[in-house]
Amino acid sequence: MRAGTAAAAALAAGLLQTASFAPTGAWWAQIAALALLFALVARATPGRAAACGALFGWSWLASGLWWLYISMHQFGRIPSVAAALAVGLLAAFLCGYYALALGLTARFIAPGRRRLLALAPAWLLAELARASWFSGFPWIASGYAHTVGPLAGWAPWLGVYGITALAALMATGLVLLRERAWKLAAPALLLPLAGALLPQDFTASTGRLAMSLVQPSIPQDQKFDAARFAANLDLLASLVESSSGRVVITPESVVPVPLAELDRATLQRLARPDRPVLLGSFLGNADDGFVNSVVALGADYHYGKRHLLPFGEFIPPGFGWFVRAMNIPLDDQARGDHQRPWSLAGQRLRPLICYEDLFGEDFVQSAVGPEAATVFVNVSNLAWFGTVMIQDQHLQFSQMRALEFQRPVVRSTNTGATAVVDHRGRVTARLPALARGVLEAEVEGRSGSTPYARWLAALGLWPLWGMALLAWVGLRKAAQ
Repeated sequence: MRAGTAAAAALAAGLLQTASFAPTGAWWAQIAALALLFALVARATPGRAAACGALFGWSWLASGLWWLYISMHQFGRIPSVAAALAVGLLAAFLCGYYALALGLTARFIAPGRRRLLALAPAWLLAELARASWFSGFPWIASGYAHTVGPLAGWAPWLGVYGITALAALMATGLVLLRERAWKLAAPALLLPLAGALLPQDFTASTGRLAMSLVQPSIPQDQKFDAARFAANLDLLASLVESSSGRVVITPESVVPVPLAELDRATLQRLARPDRPVLLGSFLGNADDGFVNSVVALGADYHYGKRHLLPFGEFIPPGFGWFVRAMNIPLDDQARGDHQRPWSLAGQRLRPLICYEDLFGEDFVQSAVGPEAATVFVNVSNLAWFGTVMIQDQHLQFSQMRALEFQRPVVRSTNTGATAVVDHRGRVTARLPALARGVLEAEVEGRSGSTPYARWLAALGLWPLWGMALLAWVGLRKAAQ
């Protein structure tokens, strides 16, 4: 295949990969995209294999993360060309993982079937590296496409990265079918499908809790406007007052100033005498740092965000100039200090603030043991990024966490997606994007631990790292 044709095919496959995620739910497209990429790499030189990995990764991540442009241009006031260039450069950095993995595979394993088989562990290693290194940025990792479909049954056993490996194995199987390597293709295709036959019931009901999930839908350019602060608080207070649940959950930073700056009268307006309100705000001070937090008004509980978003919540070394150019409020924050769930009405609620719910390995300790959470509560503010793709993508991540840990995930957001996901990963209730209101829902808590939660809590992601490395090294030695 000519270089230009291969490059165009890699770019097209990357776009197909993006199309596999929410809102389309076309899980099969993810496997087809990887199959096309692997076919391009199977007999390529190391340089061309790396180039195909880079082009695929860039096309996938630039098209899947394009909404970052909105935060930089519309709200950060960065010129459109510079904002688009920044998204492209981020995608270029992230696609390096895939270029390196495929290039090294082509460098050390000769063209043929063993190289094809080595591409699945190589792909897993690249995904694990993107999820872990430089604080991690695993947005739209391959496995998230499979919150529905035949691979979803593996979630409580292997988690999102185990599914990533199985999807890559299926892609390998498709290429082997094309090459009529039936004996190798059959197990590569059938093993991933076996997840549908595995036991799926690992948790038990802990009863139901009526919850009110607030979606104030305050435009991002008005949220930090001092002239609108009082009106925004009035709106929030009216939504809280109209709620009927046993607990009221508000979005991330719904009060966009340190809580210490609010007077007692304002706090009394936001509180409910008959039920606690989990309020998104900031704790801390200028000397020790401000912590993106949720605070239970009417109860003795708070939680501070632990896994911070690069550029938005902490400044990577050397990038202070870029963050200052975007004029992000409270842009260099401190981290929270505990992971304890909040005990309420027979349930244990574990808050997760926005981006944190991408890192199940960070909060898995909250899903095991006698004091494990029975409900995960995600509070987010995605108004920075518009409504197209971003909200559905983030909701899909919550669905994967629900499948992995067999816990419901409830979401209270500023502009969407405010929703309830049950322990089977099904969205049972959702407010429309940008709708202003309160989502009232009866949520069933769950106790117990999935196999994935147990081994992840004990060993982290190291078993996946180890199996991928052993498989890749073993295939390299067999090819020598």
